[in-house]
Amino acid sequence: MLTPAYAAFKVNEPLKPHNITRRETGPNDVKIDIHFCGVCHSDLHQVRDEWGGSTFPMVPGHEIVGVVSEVGKGVKNFKVGDKVGVGCLVNSCQHCRSCDEGLEQYCSNGFVGTYNGIDKDGTPTYGGYSTMVVVDENFVLKIPANLPLDAAAPLLCAGITTYSPLRHWKAGKNTKVAVMGLGGLGHMAVKLANAMGSHVTILSSSEKKRADGERLGAHDFLVLKTEEDFAKHANRFDLIINTVSAPLDMNSHVSLLNRDGTMVLLGAPPKPHELPAMSLIFGRRTVAGSLIGGIKETQEMLDFCGEHNIVSDIETIPMNQINEAYERMLKGDVKYRFVIDLGSLKK
Repeated sequence: MLTPAYAAFKVNEPLKPHNITRRETGPNDVKIDIHFCGVCHSDLHQVRDEWGGSTFPMVPGHEIVGVVSEVGKGVKNFKVGDKVGVGCLVNSCQHCRSCDEGLEQYCSNGFVGTYNGIDKDGTPTYGGYSTMVVVDENFVLKIPANLPLDAAAPLLCAGITTYSPLRHWKAGKNTKVAVMGLGGLGHMAVKLANAMGSHVTILSSSEKKRADGERLGAHDFLVLKTEEDFAKHANRFDLIINTVSAPLDMNSHVSLLNRDGTMVLLGAPPKPHELPAMSLIFGRRTVAGSLIGGIKETQEMLDFCGEHNIVSDIETIPMNQINEAYERMLKGDVKYRFVIDLGSLKK
C-alpha cells in the first residue's frame, strides 16, 4: 500500500515528502490510520547518523497514535475504531528469556525498531511521519479513552522511558526522587513520580525553569553550581533519574544519593562518563541504565496515565514544519514535546 510520508534521504539534508510502501494487512496485523506522532530527540540523532547505522531513505517517528482502520482475521484484541498507539518497537524474537518475561526491549536476538530497522520479512521499517502503518497486534497498545491522542503520543517513548525505571527502582511513597534535565523526558519523570507518591525534586544549574517545575508537580527545585551546593544536599535522594545527554561531574551528582541509592542514566552523552569509584563504594551506590519498556509495561504505563490524567506538554505542528522543529529542539525551544498532526500530510 502506497502511503504519504516525510523522509530523510541523506545525512544533514532536510526531510521532504516521500511515498513509502506498507505491507497489506496480514492475519495478525492491525492497520492504523495515524493521527499524531511525537518528535523524539532520537529522531534527530538518527536522521543525522549521530549514533551510526542509519539507513536511508528514513521515515522517523516512534510515538505513534491513531485509530484502527482494519484488522486481520486472526486479531483478537483490537477492532476497527479503537484508539491505539505504537511505540519504539514493532517486533522481536518473542522466544528468548527477555521476550518471555515481557521485556522485548532487551530481546537477546535484537528487537525490531519502529523505524530504521529490518522487519522479520526482510523489509525496512518506516515510522510515524506518515499517514498509516501496519503492525503485528502483539506490538499495538490501547490508548485510554480519556486521554487526548495528540498529548498522549509522547507517552509511547518519553512516558515509558521514565516510567520503567521509576517502577523498577520502586519509586513511591516515602521515596525521594530527583530529576535531572527538565525536557521531553524530564517533565514526564516529574509528573509520573509525583503521581506515584514520591517526593520529587528537580536538579538544575539555573533558576529559569523553577516555575515550570513547580507547575509540573515538583516539590523542590535545587540549583546546584558549587561544591558547597552539592555538599549541602549530600546523601539526600533514593533515586536520581538522569535525562541529561551532556558530560557531567558524576562525582558531585553521585554524592547526592543516599546509601544504596541509584542514579539511572536515560541520556546518552557523546563521551563516556567518568564514574567515581570511591563515591560508589562508600555509599554502596549504583549507577545504572534503562531503555524503554516492554509491551506489557508500556500498556501498564498508559493505563496509569489514564487513571491519573497524565499526558505530555506539547506543541502541535504540521508535517511541513518538521525541519524547523528539529532546529528549535536543538536549542531547547519547546515545552516539552513537538507532536506532528498527520492530518496536515493528508491535505
